Amino acid sequence: MLKTKDLSYWYQDASQPLFKEVNLEFEAGQSYAILGHSGTGKTTFLSLIAGLDHPKDGEILLGDRSLKQIGLTNYRRHDVAIVFQAYNLFAYMSPLDNLLTAMAITGAEHAGDKAYASQILRDLGIGDDLITRNVQHLSGGQQQRVAIARTMACDAKLVVADEPTGNLDEDNTHAVIAQFQKIAHEQQKCVIIVTHEPDVAAQCDHQYRLENKQFTQLA
Repeated sequence: MLKTKDLSYWYQDASQPLFKEVNLEFEAGQSYAILGHSGTGKTTFLSLIAGLDHPKDGEILLGDRSLKQIGLTNYRRHDVAIVFQAYNLFAYMSPLDNLLTAMAITGAEHAGDKAYASQILRDLGIGDDLITRNVQHLSGGQQQRVAIARTMACDAKLVVADEPTGNLDEDNTHAVIAQFQKIAHEQQKCVIIVTHEPDVAAQCDHQYRLENKQFTQLA
């Protein structure tokens, strides 16, 4: 589904790259964890495959088309859904309106379908008493589930998440990773999670560690 071809990135000096000549493949229906210490470049790698930045060298392919051919704006709108550690929900909106707005912006198949969006939220534990409440009045775990629900409501086949459990307790962490697994296995989406937590990575189907400018497959 998604492939990196000789992907390299550096800030100012090409002789000091964050990573170089990375060749990885990510398939639909699978979840992937990218492990690494702070400063190794894992979040930068995520920003590249999410279409938020351009690689310094090499390319990223979705199917047989490069992101350059697709165009980063089109790619972000239709092909990839991003879950941030800070949630990045639409402030002052309810969970339901967050989903409906995202579905309208991306032109999702079920755009405007309140019953469809509401059921996704219920399935993630956001009950009827919370669906129309301002998201700023929800707990961190609830807000993260709304962010995940937003990816489920849209049609993007690639889901990338940057430290999605960093602000959560142990119980919410397990619940959130279980939902990412559900997205991968039941919706046949490709899920890529950046994390520094080995316990979180262990719950994914595949694990990579970014260290010394290279990715090593762990499982």
